[in-house]
Amino acid sequence: MTSTSMPPGLARLNALDEQAALSALREACTSTAWAERLLAARPYATPEDLYAASDAAMAQLTAEDLKEAMAGHPPIGRPKPGDPTSAREQRGMAGASDDLRAEMFELNLAYQEKFGHVFLICATGRTGEQMRDAVRERIGNTPEQERETVRTELGKINRIRLARLVEEDA
Repeated sequence: MTSTSMPPGLARLNALDEQAALSALREACTSTAWAERLLAARPYATPEDLYAASDAAMAQLTAEDLKEAMAGHPPIGRPKPGDPTSAREQRGMAGASDDLRAEMFELNLAYQEKFGHVFLICATGRTGEQMRDAVRERIGNTPEQERETVRTELGKINRIRLARLVEEDA
Protein backbone atom coordinates (compact mmCIF):
# COMPACT_ATOMS: atom_id res chain seq x y z
CA MET A 1 0.00 0.00 0.00
CA THR A 2 1.39 3.38 -0.92
CA SER A 3 1.10 6.37 1.33
CA THR A 4 -1.53 7.86 -0.99
CA SER A 5 -3.95 4.91 -0.88
CA MET A 6 -6.32 4.49 2.00
CA PRO A 7 -7.59 1.02 2.92
CA PRO A 8 -11.18 0.59 1.70
CA GLY A 9 -12.63 -0.04 5.14
CA LEU A 10 -10.99 3.06 6.61
CA ALA A 11 -12.35 5.24 3.79
CA ARG A 12 -15.79 3.74 4.39
CA LEU A 13 -15.58 4.30 8.18
CA ASN A 14 -14.62 7.93 7.58
CA ALA A 15 -17.54 8.40 5.15
CA LEU A 16 -20.28 6.71 7.17
CA ASP A 17 -22.94 8.85 8.82
CA GLU A 18 -22.58 9.14 12.57
CA GLN A 19 -25.08 6.41 13.50
CA ALA A 20 -23.70 3.88 11.00
CA ALA A 21 -20.11 4.61 12.08
CA LEU A 22 -21.06 4.24 15.75
CA SER A 23 -22.70 0.90 14.95
CA ALA A 24 -19.59 -0.31 13.08
CA LEU A 25 -17.32 0.72 15.95
CA ARG A 26 -19.58 -0.94 18.55
CA GLU A 27 -19.21 -4.20 16.63
CA ALA A 28 -15.49 -3.97 17.40
CA CYS A 29 -16.05 -2.97 21.05
CA THR A 30 -19.34 -2.66 22.91
CA SER A 31 -18.11 0.20 25.11
CA THR A 32 -20.16 3.27 24.25
CA ALA A 33 -17.47 5.61 25.62
CA TRP A 34 -14.76 3.97 23.50
CA ALA A 35 -16.87 4.07 20.32
CA GLU A 36 -17.90 7.69 20.89
CA ARG A 37 -14.28 8.77 21.40
CA LEU A 38 -13.27 7.09 18.13
CA LEU A 39 -16.27 8.56 16.35
CA ALA A 40 -15.39 12.09 17.54
CA ALA A 41 -11.83 11.78 16.20
CA ARG A 42 -12.86 10.99 12.61
CA PRO A 43 -11.71 11.25 9.89
CA TYR A 44 -8.61 9.09 10.18
CA ALA A 45 -5.79 9.59 7.67
CA THR A 46 -4.20 6.19 8.33
CA PRO A 47 -5.01 2.94 10.11
CA GLU A 48 -2.25 3.83 12.61
CA ASP A 49 -4.16 7.01 13.52
CA LEU A 50 -7.27 4.90 14.20
CA TYR A 51 -5.29 2.41 16.32
CA ALA A 52 -3.68 5.23 18.31
CA ALA A 53 -7.13 6.73 18.94
CA SER A 54 -8.35 3.31 20.06
CA ASP A 55 -5.43 2.94 22.48
CA ALA A 56 -6.01 6.44 23.88
CA ALA A 57 -9.74 5.78 24.31
CA MET A 58 -9.01 2.44 25.99
CA ALA A 59 -6.70 4.14 28.49
CA GLN A 60 -9.52 6.53 29.47
CA LEU A 61 -12.21 3.90 30.10
CA THR A 62 -13.62 3.77 33.61
CA ALA A 63 -14.33 0.52 35.43
CA GLU A 64 -17.97 0.80 34.30
CA ASP A 65 -16.91 1.37 30.68
CA LEU A 66 -14.70 -1.73 30.86
CA LYS A 67 -17.60 -3.71 32.28
CA GLU A 68 -19.77 -2.62 29.34
CA ALA A 69 -17.01 -3.64 26.91
CA MET A 70 -16.58 -7.06 28.53
CA ALA A 71 -20.31 -7.73 28.34
CA GLY A 72 -19.86 -8.01 24.57
CA HIS A 73 -17.53 -11.01 24.89
CA PRO A 74 -18.64 -14.62 25.38
CA PRO A 75 -16.77 -16.96 27.75
CA ILE A 76 -13.69 -18.69 26.30
CA GLY A 77 -14.76 -22.02 24.87
CA ARG A 78 -18.32 -20.88 24.26
CA PRO A 79 -18.40 -18.46 21.30
CA LYS A 80 -21.71 -16.79 20.56
CA PRO A 81 -23.80 -19.02 18.27
CA GLY A 82 -23.89 -17.58 14.76
CA ASP A 83 -21.10 -15.07 15.54
CA PRO A 84 -18.20 -15.69 13.16
CA THR A 85 -16.02 -13.13 14.98
CA SER A 86 -16.06 -14.88 18.37
CA ALA A 87 -15.73 -18.29 16.69
CA ARG A 88 -12.70 -17.10 14.69
CA GLU A 89 -11.08 -15.47 17.72
CA GLN A 90 -11.58 -18.56 19.87
CA ARG A 91 -10.40 -21.01 17.21
CA GLY A 92 -7.76 -22.31 19.64
CA MET A 93 -10.54 -24.01 21.62
CA ALA A 94 -12.14 -25.60 18.55
CA GLY A 95 -10.15 -28.84 18.77
CA ALA A 96 -9.89 -28.91 22.57
CA SER A 97 -10.45 -32.18 24.37
CA ASP A 98 -13.57 -32.69 26.45
CA ASP A 99 -11.37 -32.54 29.56
CA LEU A 100 -9.91 -29.17 28.55
CA ARG A 101 -13.37 -27.81 27.71
CA ALA A 102 -14.69 -28.95 31.10
CA GLU A 103 -11.70 -27.41 32.87
CA MET A 104 -12.16 -24.11 31.01
CA PHE A 105 -15.84 -24.11 31.94
CA GLU A 106 -14.96 -24.52 35.63
CA LEU A 107 -12.17 -21.95 35.48
CA ASN A 108 -14.48 -19.46 33.72
CA LEU A 109 -17.04 -19.90 36.50
CA ALA A 110 -14.43 -19.47 39.25
CA TYR A 111 -13.00 -16.40 37.53
CA GLN A 112 -16.44 -14.86 37.02
CA GLU A 113 -17.33 -15.51 40.66
CA LYS A 114 -14.14 -13.78 41.84
CA PHE A 115 -14.13 -10.79 39.45
CA GLY A 116 -17.81 -10.42 38.50
CA HIS A 117 -17.21 -10.60 34.75
CA VAL A 118 -16.19 -12.96 31.99
CA PHE A 119 -12.52 -13.96 31.64
CA LEU A 120 -11.26 -11.78 28.81
CA ILE A 121 -8.14 -12.58 26.82
CA CYS A 122 -7.01 -11.84 23.29
CA ALA A 123 -7.58 -15.43 22.17
CA THR A 124 -6.45 -14.93 18.58
CA GLY A 125 -3.55 -17.26 17.88
CA ARG A 126 -3.65 -18.92 21.31
CA THR A 127 -4.19 -22.61 21.97
CA GLY A 128 -6.77 -23.88 24.41
CA GLU A 129 -3.96 -24.83 26.77
CA GLN A 130 -2.48 -21.32 26.63
CA MET A 131 -5.87 -19.80 27.47
CA ARG A 132 -6.34 -22.27 30.33
CA ASP A 133 -2.89 -21.44 31.69
CA ALA A 134 -3.66 -17.71 31.47
CA VAL A 135 -6.90 -17.98 33.44
CA ARG A 136 -5.16 -20.16 36.04
CA GLU A 137 -2.48 -17.49 36.45
CA ARG A 138 -4.77 -14.47 36.37
CA ILE A 139 -7.29 -15.80 38.88
CA GLY A 140 -4.66 -14.98 41.52
CA ASN A 141 -4.66 -11.28 40.57
CA THR A 142 -6.21 -8.58 42.70
CA PRO A 143 -9.29 -6.91 41.17
CA GLU A 144 -7.17 -3.84 40.37
CA GLN A 145 -4.44 -5.90 38.66
CA GLU A 146 -7.04 -7.81 36.71
CA ARG A 147 -8.84 -4.66 35.57
CA GLU A 148 -5.60 -3.38 34.03
CA THR A 149 -4.85 -6.78 32.47
CA VAL A 150 -8.36 -6.79 30.99
CA ARG A 151 -7.79 -3.26 29.65
CA THR A 152 -4.61 -4.46 27.90
CA GLU A 153 -6.27 -7.59 26.48
CA LEU A 154 -9.29 -5.61 25.31
CA GLY A 155 -6.98 -3.14 23.58
CA LYS A 156 -5.36 -6.03 21.67
CA ILE A 157 -8.76 -7.41 20.65
CA ASN A 158 -9.93 -3.97 19.52
CA ARG A 159 -6.82 -3.50 17.36
CA ILE A 160 -7.38 -6.87 15.64
CA ARG A 161 -11.04 -6.08 15.04
CA LEU A 162 -10.30 -2.57 13.80
CA ALA A 163 -7.65 -3.96 11.43
CA ARG A 164 -10.28 -6.28 9.93
CA LEU A 165 -12.71 -3.35 9.63
CA VAL A 166 -10.07 -1.15 7.99
CA GLU A 167 -9.03 -3.75 5.42
CA GLU A 168 -12.40 -5.22 4.47
CA ASP A 169 -13.93 -4.39 1.11
CA ALA A 170 -17.58 -3.38 0.83
